[in-house]
Amino acid sequence: MQFIDKTRIYIKAGNGGDGCAAFHREKYVPKGGPSGGDGGKGGSIIFVADPQDTTLFAFKRAVHFRAENGENGRAELQHGKDGNDLFIRVPVGTVVRDVETGSILADMSEPGKQRVVLRGGRGGKGNARFATPTHQSPRFAQNGIKTEERQVELELKTIADVGIIGFPSVGKSTILSVLTSAKPKIAAYHFTTLTPNLGVAERHGRAFVLADIPGLIEGAAEGAGLGHDFLRHIERTRILVHVLDVSGSEMRDPLEDYRKINAELAGFSDALAQLPQVVCCNKMDLPDAEENLERVRTALEPIGVPVFGVSAATVQGFDAMLDCIVGKLDTLPPVRVYDEAELDFGTEAQGFRIHREDDGSFVAEGGDVDRLLDTTDPDDETSMRRFQQMLIKLGIISALREMGAKDGDTIVLGEWDFTFTE
Repeated sequence: MQFIDKTRIYIKAGNGGDGCAAFHREKYVPKGGPSGGDGGKGGSIIFVADPQDTTLFAFKRAVHFRAENGENGRAELQHGKDGNDLFIRVPVGTVVRDVETGSILADMSEPGKQRVVLRGGRGGKGNARFATPTHQSPRFAQNGIKTEERQVELELKTIADVGIIGFPSVGKSTILSVLTSAKPKIAAYHFTTLTPNLGVAERHGRAFVLADIPGLIEGAAEGAGLGHDFLRHIERTRILVHVLDVSGSEMRDPLEDYRKINAELAGFSDALAQLPQVVCCNKMDLPDAEENLERVRTALEPIGVPVFGVSAATVQGFDAMLDCIVGKLDTLPPVRVYDEAELDFGTEAQGFRIHREDDGSFVAEGGDVDRLLDTTDPDDETSMRRFQQMLIKLGIISALREMGAKDGDTIVLGEWDFTFTE
């Protein structure tokens, strides 16, 4: 299966069903009362963190996700059925970001976590709800709330305690296989690893997750090579194991490799540059390794970076490094979790807003105005009288006066235009 860790999809919660305007009809009951039922609530969009998923491949072709609409109300006080919620399963570690605003709607950081990202529209009230002692036969009902489609970006950021980084072919995947039961693809050429590999290591009864991040090259922070595609997978790690080819078998200097990789981390984000590191000098079984190991230790240990010489080929030297990693993990904060935006679903928003257009007209909009329009039938005289009374009761008329509205000005409410009259 192709590994995909970033994609965009469209999501839409279900519309609320419309309320029904109906009257009871029965033999020998010539004047039955209002019997319109309420509309059902639309289904919500809910993201679920699924530990069985490891890629966003499922979203490569399926890009539109819509929850079920609520059913309309019916006569005889029959309420419409609520729409079913739509559960969208994503890999653990997926961040859901609103494309338009850039805000993080959900960070699916824990297995089984659920997060409502879009709430279904409220169902409209049937005309039976509007009956009063003085108005016993309302001929209008309320429309359900209609929801809007939004585009979101899904970005998978691997969740691991330890990230294994370094240039291609320094032995990262082999080290992961030695420390854990993971079986990554291993070969003696660059970019064997094209996806992050995860494994669980255990030391003194403590288990922690390691991630083998694909090899970085110069310019990765600007997107060169695998660049941005995989630097994001280091962002959640708590500590980095920086693997160096201490033998120089790739004709590179290990200290220069160390400086170049850290420059790429700093170029991508300050957070990556500040992560604590343990340097793993691999290929100690090859010539020139001992001399280079001393050079690396002399340069890095005085600045607080622990250095360990290991050989993944002969499985030697890992115990001391594992002890160091476990000790550091005990003192570090947990895996990073991103702050989620406070979601304002807006289906029951109170109040209203008024602004003046360039042509001099006044536009009133928002929660109270929208709900008033939903419950008004322009073809029903009684409904229109109630509409006028509610404009005064809700303070919309007073607010228009304060904004400077006077006789003859045009007032816009939704799709309706009115002439302001004192």
